[in-house]
Formats: sequence, C-alpha cells, structure tokens
Amino acid sequence: MAAINWLAVIAATLVGFAIGFIWYGPLFGKAWMSSVGMTEEDAQKGNMAKIFGFTLIFQFIMAYCLAMFFYGSGDPEAAEMITAGTGSFYGFLTGFGWVAMAIAVNALYEQKSWQYIFINGGFWVVVFTLMGLILGAWK
Repeated sequence: MAAINWLAVIAATLVGFAIGFIWYGPLFGKAWMSSVGMTEEDAQKGNMAKIFGFTLIFQFIMAYCLAMFFYGSGDPEAAEMITAGTGSFYGFLTGFGWVAMAIAVNALYEQKSWQYIFINGGFWVVVFTLMGLILGAWK
C-alpha cells in the first residue's frame, strides 16, 4: 500500500465524478433518462447529497482497487512497468471487459435497450480508462 499515490487515487476519483456530470448531463442525459424511463421531474426528486456523496465514495473505492491492481503486489519492478499507456490500457480492459460486459449481461436479463447498455457501459469504459491513465502516469 505504500506504493499507492493517494493524490492520484483522489484525482482519479474526481475525474470519474466529473465525467459522470458531463456524460449523464449535456452529453447523454436525455437519452439516458429515456432509456431508464425517467423524467426531469423524477430526477429532481432524488436526494442529490446522498447520490453525489455515495458516488464519490464508490468511485474512490474503484480508483483505489485499480491502484491496488497496479501497485498492490509490493513488487517495485512490477510497479515500474505501469505507465500512462499501460495504465490506460488496463483501465480500458477493466471498464470494457469487466464492467461494461457485466452491465450488458444484467441489462439483457432486465430487458433494457441497447442504448442503455451503450450509454452506461461506455461511461465506465471512459472512466476506467482515464482512472488508469492517471494512476499509471502519476506515481
């Protein structure tokens, strides 16, 4: 755990949070709300302090776990192999191969639309790629 750069974990967390604001706001907000059957009025009824607070906590846990994959072994040679490029690649693989595919499986059983799958899965691919980039570049 000593090899983990906590400032990089916090930065990765905040970038994930910021991407969510853009992704589910001006970029895909209307399409996402349509795919989940939500209206603007429904969205405004949510407890934003609770939603944003837990989002930050959960994204911090995700960034920390990704950092543990990169640096948790304690092997300095393995840690040196993580760069901005490898970090973003591993982040992409995490977002696409694990998270987006898990969302897709659940969405198929829940009979959600492909739009839902692409919006939510795509978000996590972008977030984990950027988290990996930050964690790999900022040691």
